[in-house]
Amino acid sequence: MNTMNYQRYKAFPQLDFPQRTWPSKVIDRAPVWCSVDLRDGNQALEIPMNLDQKLEFFQYLLDIGFKTIEIGFPAASETEYDFTRYLIENDLVPDDVAIQVLTQSRPEIIAKTFQALKGAKRAVVHLYNSTSTLQREVVFRMNQADVIDLAVSGARLIRDYAAQDESGTAFIFEYSPESFTGTEMDFAVEICDAVCDVWQPTEQNKTIINLPSTVEMITPNVYADQIEYFCTHTRYRKQIEVSLHTHNDRGTGIAATELGLLAGADRVEGTLFGNGERTGNCDLMVVALNLFSQGVDPQLDFSDINKARGIYENLTRMSVHPRHPYAGDLVYTAFSGSHQDAINKGMAAIKDKVYWEVPYLPIDPVDVGRSYDPIIRINSQSGKGGVTFIMEQFFGISLSKPMAKALSARVTHESVIGNKELQPQEIYNLFINSYVNRIQPLKLESFREEMISNTEIQVEANLIYQDKAYKLQASGTGAVDALCRILEKLLEVNISVTNYHQQAMERGTQSRALSEVQLLSQGQYYVGAGESRSVTKSSLRAVISAVNDLLTKIPAKAAAVSSQA
Repeated sequence: MNTMNYQRYKAFPQLDFPQRTWPSKVIDRAPVWCSVDLRDGNQALEIPMNLDQKLEFFQYLLDIGFKTIEIGFPAASETEYDFTRYLIENDLVPDDVAIQVLTQSRPEIIAKTFQALKGAKRAVVHLYNSTSTLQREVVFRMNQADVIDLAVSGARLIRDYAAQDESGTAFIFEYSPESFTGTEMDFAVEICDAVCDVWQPTEQNKTIINLPSTVEMITPNVYADQIEYFCTHTRYRKQIEVSLHTHNDRGTGIAATELGLLAGADRVEGTLFGNGERTGNCDLMVVALNLFSQGVDPQLDFSDINKARGIYENLTRMSVHPRHPYAGDLVYTAFSGSHQDAINKGMAAIKDKVYWEVPYLPIDPVDVGRSYDPIIRINSQSGKGGVTFIMEQFFGISLSKPMAKALSARVTHESVIGNKELQPQEIYNLFINSYVNRIQPLKLESFREEMISNTEIQVEANLIYQDKAYKLQASGTGAVDALCRILEKLLEVNISVTNYHQQAMERGTQSRALSEVQLLSQGQYYVGAGESRSVTKSSLRAVISAVNDLLTKIPAKAAAVSSQA
C-alpha cells in the first residue's frame, strides 16, 4: 500500500496569545471593501484582460458599490500604465472612488507609479516588500534590518513624491508586509510601525496597513490570532486601517477573512468569485452575502447574481462551479427527498414569518435575483416533497398526501428507467396520464343524480366495462358514495373512500375542479383524480380513475348484473 510522504511537512507553530478576544466577537458591520480583480485577479488569468475588458469590469465594480479598486501595477507593463492613464484622462473615476496601484520599494518603479497617477482625484499608493523568514533567508538573503531599510526607503520616496504632486490628488498610503503570516509577529509590528513613522498617519488621514496571507499556511484561527496580536501591539492602531488580503491555498480564505474581521480588521481586499494566483483570493461576494445572510448590510449590491457571474465568466474566461456559494447553478437546488420535503414545508410556513427561515436555504434566492424554478429538481433520489413542490409551484396543483406518494413512486421509476432528471412538464404529464380522467378499462359515460332525502342521494350511472355497457343505480350519502355502491355491485369488491381532496385548477368563473380520491379495496390503497368544470363530475371521474388503478393491478370480474347495450 502506497502512503503519502507526510513526514516531509511539519505543523505551523501556534501563536502564544492567550489574551485573544476574537472568539467571542460578532461581525455587525461591513468592512471597507477593496476589489483587486483588475490587478491580483487579472495577473492570474491565462489570458489577461485587454483594455476594453478591464474598462467593462471596472464599471461593473463601480455599479455594485466598490469605493476602492486596485487597477494594476502601472510600472510593471505598458498595458497597466496605459489603463491607469486612460481612466484618469477620460474622467472615468467618480469623485468618491479611489483607484489603488501597487508598487515595489524601488526608486524607478515608485517614480513611474506617480507619473501614472498624475491628475487622479483619489489614489491609494500600495507599497509592499516581503518580510517572512523564508523569503528573507531564501529569496532575498536579507536580515531584518535590511528589510526594514528597504520598506522605510520606499515609504520616504512615496511621501516625497506625494508632497511634490501639483495635480491635486488626494493620496492614501498603504503598506503590506508581504507573507505576513510567515513573519515573526514582533517583527511584523516593528516594520509596519517603522513605515508609519515615515508617513505619520493621523486619525483623520489614516494609513492602510494590509496584512496578507500571501500563501495560506495556517488555520484561520491562527491568522485571527496574528491579526489581533498586531492590532493590540502596534503603536498606531488609531491612526491606521488594518486590512486583510487572504489567499486560498488551504481552501479557507473566506473563513480566515471572517475570523480576521472578528480579530479587529477594518478592511478586506479580494476578488469576485475568488479569482487569483494559485487557488485564488478571498471571494468578496461570498463574504458580503455571508454578512447579508446574518442581517448585516454588506454595502455591496449583489441583487443580480446572474449578472455578476455573466460578467465574470465573459471577461475572465473562467467558469463558476455549479456548487459555488450563492451563484452556482445548483446551490438553490435539492434532489434529496428529505431536503425537498423540508423546503416545501418551509416555503409554506414562511408566509407567516417576519424573518427568512426555510430549511436548507440560508437566503431567499429571489434576494440575489434567482428564481424558485430550480430549487427542487427531480431525479431518482427525490421524494414526495419535491414532487409536491414542483406541482404546486409550476402548475398550481396542491397534491393530497396519497397522490403525492403515488406520483413520487412513478417519478422515481421513470427517473431510474431513463437514468435522468425529470423536468416539471414531464412530471405534470406523468400525473395527467397516470391518474387523471382514466377511462380504461372502466368508463363513466354519463350519470344522473337525484336527492331522495336530506341525507341520501340516488345516482344512476351509465358505464362501459370490458366493452359492455351497464346502466346501474344505487343510493348513498353523496354522489361519490352512491357511485362506490354501484361499482361494488359491478365488480364484486368492497370499496371505501379513505381520502378526498378537491381544488380549483384555474381562477375565475371558468375554473376547472380537480378532485383526488384514495380508495381502500381488498386491503390495498388506490388513487385517482378527475377534472371537470363540474365539481360533482370531477369527483366521480376521480373515483373511476382510482378504480381503474385497482383494475390494472388486481383484475376484477363483473358481476352477473343486468346490462343494456
